[in-house]
Amino acid sequence: MRAVWAVLAGLILGGGLAWWLGREQAPQRSPEARQRAAEAAAAEAEDALRPLYRWRDDAGHLQITDTPPKGRPYERVAREPAPGIRVERTP
Repeated sequence: MRAVWAVLAGLILGGGLAWWLGREQAPQRSPEARQRAAEAAAAEAEDALRPLYRWRDDAGHLQITDTPPKGRPYERVAREPAPGIRVERTP
């Protein structure tokens, strides 16, 4: 019975070793490609954090823009909700 377990363990270890040695390695990026990727990620993160502005136009229609209006009241709205759960009761 021990021989069966030894053969089975050998097959499993051999298969794992063959897989490990036969897998493809990820290609190495050039420093320029890494710099471009870092800049793109930073620009995307900055865009995700940019606020929105909610205001009403002369006709009373609700407008939501990424730039604040000039000469009228507006409300700044975060793009990400506040963390946690907020429960409101309605009558």
